[in-house]
Order: sequence, then structure tokens, then C-alpha cells
Amino acid sequence: MHILIIEDEEQLCRSIAEGLRIDGYEADVCFDGAEGFSLCTTENYDLILLDLNLPGMDGLEILRQFRRQNSNTPVLILSARDQIQDKVDGLDLGANDYLTKPFHFEELEARIRSLTRRRFIQEDVCLKWENLVFDTRTREAAVNGTPLSLTRKESSLLEYFLLHQNRVISPEEMIEHLWDGSVNSFSNSIRVHISALRKKLKAALGTDPIQNKIGQGYIWEIH
Repeated sequence: MHILIIEDEEQLCRSIAEGLRIDGYEADVCFDGAEGFSLCTTENYDLILLDLNLPGMDGLEILRQFRRQNSNTPVLILSARDQIQDKVDGLDLGANDYLTKPFHFEELEARIRSLTRRRFIQEDVCLKWENLVFDTRTREAAVNGTPLSLTRKESSLLEYFLLHQNRVISPEEMIEHLWDGSVNSFSNSIRVHISALRKKLKAALGTDPIQNKIGQGYIWEIH
């Protein structure tokens, strides 16, 4: 999951990014409105966290112009503006949610989970494959009702595979959506985490649904 944070308070911005990376997200930071708008329109993000009081270009103007080009990517406004009209203006311009500063990081995490889940899953928050169930709210997996012990990164990988079944996922795509910028497509990190996930799945399911497509990436195959 690839998230852009446009926030001119550098310490806050970096703190949010660090927390999200610990959660398994990839997070880009930007402290200037004009630069943020450029990133919004040239890069592919799964979610944008947007401050309103920004140098270079106001957050509401970013949102107004961004929505003319992109109506799908969720935008969560983070702002110290706590007046009802500010919230109404932001939501009317196309924001999906509005969180007033100061806020607890746990609430931000919950808002992000809600927005990203809403994008991919219309009704059921549980992803399923045969006897495997992954609850996107609790981040817990189970096979035939028996919990499957997964690391945070393994849970993120499992969720992504279940959302994109029967499609080859390249290492570059995994890095963009599931890793931070500390790895590249030649890193052993991807192989190590996928190998660990495959072993746990095979032990619980009796089969390995993840297949390696040499030179292409990995696919969760539907039999």
C-alpha cells in the first residue's frame, strides 16, 4: 500500500511516515503544496494524506484540481482547521475523510484501514480462499477457524495476494505498495518474506497457492 503524505510540519510528517512504515505501508513525504500536487498527478498512490495550510499551493486547491483528474484515489484531510465549514468544503471538493489535528496515531491508522478497505472491498471485510479467511479489520488470518500466526509484513502480503488473485504481481509492484524505499527489486527481503508466508500457508492448507513465475513475479493461483 503506497501512501503520500503532504504536510508542511516536517516533524509531524516524518513521524506519521515512520509509523506507517512500521505498519507495513510505503510512505512518501512532501512538505510543499505545489510539489505535492505534482506527485499526486504523476505517481500512483493508494491513499493521500493532505494538510490544508501548505506553502506553494493550498490543500483545498490541490484537492480541487486533483479531483478533476482523479476521482478514485482516496484523500484523507489532516488539518488544524476545525470549523464545520472547513470540513464541509473539504468533503464537498472530494475528500473521503477529515481528521482534525491533534489526533492519536491509532485513530489515523483506523481511518486509513477504513479508506483502503473501502476501496478494494465493497461489502465483506473478510477475504476468503477455500478454507482460508483474512479479516481486514483485525488483520488476523485463520484456516478452518484455526488462527494463522503471521508477521505484520506477511499479513500485508497475504492481503495483497488475496485482493489480486490469479494475477502475476511483480517485485516492483510489491515494493511500491507493500515496502518502503529501503529495498529494491533485487533485494532478498521480498523472497524471504514470501518464502516464510508460503511455508505457513502450506502447513495450514496442505497446499501452496503462491507460485513463482520466473522473471515475472508471483501469482496466487485459483485452482
